[in-house]
Amino acid sequence: MDQEAKKKALRSFTYGLYILTAQDGEDLAAGTVNWVTQASFQPPLIALGVKRESHLHALIAKTGRLALMTLRTDQKAIAQDFFKPTKREGNTLNGHPFEPSPTFGLPLLTELPYWLEAEVRALLALGDHSLVVAEVVEAGVREEAKPLVMWDTGWFYGG
Repeated sequence: MDQEAKKKALRSFTYGLYILTAQDGEDLAAGTVNWVTQASFQPPLIALGVKRESHLHALIAKTGRLALMTLRTDQKAIAQDFFKPTKREGNTLNGHPFEPSPTFGLPLLTELPYWLEAEVRALLALGDHSLVVAEVVEAGVREEAKPLVMWDTGWFYGG
């Protein structure tokens, strides 16, 4: 296989940028993810890739719960802030305010326009990222906004 062609073809897939959170008691993690898609209408399922060696993965595997928030087009800096390890100071994560989600009490960043809570239905550990399939149990909209997409950032994750 032509490795450069493979990389370019995989990087041509369209991806949004999201903040993913998980929590077990006082132990929490948050990170920027981009391999996310809706997988079913009924029940409402999402599928996402989560790096297997991450703290997020460990908490999601342990609790079976996650929160996912969509970034707005002008929130590239927030996405960057969650490339690094999670630091909680009061009611902020990596300097961004959050509140507990209504169903599971997971961190929801209050600056982001869309959010959902989900319960894991399947976790397939087949590569360096696990495929997580989760059922949406609650969702909210703080504002209607155009989502931030990977292509618009100049970043590449994949290939």
